[in-house]
Amino acid sequence: QVQLVESGGGVVPTGGSLRLSCAASGTVLNFNDIGWYRQAPGKQRELVASITSGGTTSYADSVKGRFDISRDNAKSTVYLEMNKLKPEDTGVYYCARRLAGSSLIIGSWGQGTQVTVSS
Repeated sequence: QVQLVESGGGVVPTGGSLRLSCAASGTVLNFNDIGWYRQAPGKQRELVASITSGGTTSYADSVKGRFDISRDNAKSTVYLEMNKLKPEDTGVYYCARRLAGSSLIIGSWGQGTQVTVSS
């Protein structure tokens, strides 16, 4: 089973930046749509950004203009660059493969990476 590994989380002040990474062994990521999701305490997991295998990106309204999703197929890694962070961006961030043209994910959730934005 393909396992995705998230990394790059941490504690930053309001207005700070972080870059998250999503990696998998082999080249499986290169052929999949990938989504970054977050789950805040007491809230449901939500999709914040996605990128298709062809490089088309999409963002939740709450992060547009602040987050940037990208992929490096040579490294089989997808990144989430987060700028101008706000306390409401706090949560556990997960990446997942997405079924093309669907909101369904492929496989199971990983451990995620914690992002905490201090006010």
